[in-house]
Amino acid sequence: MSFIEFKDVRKDYQMGEVCIHALYGVSFSIEEGEFVIIAGASGAGKSTILNLLGGMDTVSSGTIRVGDKIVSDFDSKQLTLYRRDDVGFVFQFYNLIQNLTVRENVELAAQISKSPLDITGTLKSVGLLDRENNFPSQISGGEQQRVAIARAIAKNPRLLLCDEPTGALDYQTGKQVLEVLQNICKKEKTTVVVITHNLALTPIGDKIIRVRSGKIESITRNEHPMSAREIEY
Repeated sequence: MSFIEFKDVRKDYQMGEVCIHALYGVSFSIEEGEFVIIAGASGAGKSTILNLLGGMDTVSSGTIRVGDKIVSDFDSKQLTLYRRDDVGFVFQFYNLIQNLTVRENVELAAQISKSPLDITGTLKSVGLLDRENNFPSQISGGEQQRVAIARAIAKNPRLLLCDEPTGALDYQTGKQVLEVLQNICKKEKTTVVVITHNLALTPIGDKIIRVRSGKIESITRNEHPMSAREIEY
């Protein structure tokens, strides 16, 4: 049985008298420990998929299962616990707390987890142990994004969701961040899902799910995914 399964998922938004169909009967599966790229143009529905998978929004119809949990049946309290215990989030803009140090930002996330990872080891895994006492304003954008990744993985989540994680970064820094995500997936066996409009990133994924106009356009597998340091975009 797959770790994640979307089955005939629809999401509609009511805007006044107009109903916007964000997703039309989307179905796909993801295995545990896979590095998955969900790619599509702006407005294709990929962020809606991420919001539903992360428990930040609810389906109009269909089923979402993560492990043995039917997330699509959860009420608001169950969704809060799911987001806290099972999911790590990395966004395009880092959302760090500016008056906390790098270590304190990561510790804050670990405090709400039932089985957090070691903070020192987590900072070391993203190459930021020497920056642990710096504040966000004292480090670069790429380093701030790596703090955001460390904060997300310190909770020891089963699922790491990344929404355009390189969108605010330059080329070389973006590749470094993607390499960190790849390493976490391999070493920690964490399931990583990256949402992006940049099709040039697809060679690094184990699985690529292309989304177009609220539907799945294609699902392909890379038998030999490239290392993030090898891609050109």
